[in-house]
Amino acid sequence: MPTESCRFCHHPFHSKPLLRFENFPAAAQNMPDETNLHLDKGVTLEVFECESCGVVQLNNDPVSYYREVIRAVAYSEEMKAFRLKQFSEFLQKYRLEGKLVFELGAGKGEFLALMQECGAKAIGIEYAKSSVEEAQKTGLHVFQGYIEKEQESLLDAPYDAFFVLNFFEHLPEPMNVLNCLRKNLTDNGVGLIEVPNFDMILKKKMFSEFIPDHLFYFTKDSLKRVLEMSGFEVLECKEIWHDYIISAEVRKRAKLDISHFYTYQEKMKNEINVFVDKFSPQSVGIWGAGHQSLALISLSSLKGKIKYIVDSAPFKQGKYSPASHIKIVPPSTLKDNPVEALIIMAASYSDEVASIVKRDYPQMKNMAILRDDGLELVSEL
Repeated sequence: MPTESCRFCHHPFHSKPLLRFENFPAAAQNMPDETNLHLDKGVTLEVFECESCGVVQLNNDPVSYYREVIRAVAYSEEMKAFRLKQFSEFLQKYRLEGKLVFELGAGKGEFLALMQECGAKAIGIEYAKSSVEEAQKTGLHVFQGYIEKEQESLLDAPYDAFFVLNFFEHLPEPMNVLNCLRKNLTDNGVGLIEVPNFDMILKKKMFSEFIPDHLFYFTKDSLKRVLEMSGFEVLECKEIWHDYIISAEVRKRAKLDISHFYTYQEKMKNEINVFVDKFSPQSVGIWGAGHQSLALISLSSLKGKIKYIVDSAPFKQGKYSPASHIKIVPPSTLKDNPVEALIIMAASYSDEVASIVKRDYPQMKNMAILRDDGLELVSEL
């Protein structure tokens, strides 16, 4: 059944198709011969654009053979020479000589053989049993299969690199495939993904480039977008092979490491507590009941050490700080029930608050401001 939403982000298509072709060839392969010609019928082909991510795609079901790679590359000496040079440069660029690389949709091993010739340890997966058998006869390491789910563990993984060469545009579950490839890469793993160039199709008005076999039509921008959505950093994206192909080099995006926040938290906690401990128990106040100060008060274990929290917002006054349970009071409390010292935690308003304290509460001699890099003393202790 035709799909009504994007195969990448699952948002709806625009209500009307960009293009609609009737009596269109139902497939670009498995052409009818004389015996079954009477069974062949044209189809209606509709081209849609996703409202959200903007990827252009067909809404029809994939062709029956979408898992299989059918290449004419074996008949082109020019293409073989081009790929040999390309693979050699790619392997050298990312130091992949002798490393384990993986090709999704290896066909009969046409490209896999070139990768090995360039010095990689190449392994491929191909759905068509006959293609796998032909590749294996030549000594290539190709196993039969297809990526259906992102949780799949691939044979001999993790890989240092992967290749998906003019196969990605056929896949009805592309996010599952990309996520699976990423999960089966080493931490610094890279990849090469190539698709037909929709930028060129648009520029040259090549309406005949649409075929039911190709579910997706990527510009450089939309290809980069979906690759980044799938956890990859796009290192380079360019047009190759007479501008017919978009070639994207990617790297597995590293998980963000912000564990150093703990070190900074401990620094802040120590500086605040050293300041507070210089004074009598529960004789220090804090000005500021914003979210940053509330977090710092709780994470710095100030419950029982702080007399009260000052805040000028009436809706906070008379209530208590979450987690640390310190009463929030109006600024006038600094006169009615003074403290020995005051820490200002008012973020971008801290300097303004310090000026107010100096002007309206001159008796406050011991004061500090919490800056981004730590506690700053603004009065003599």
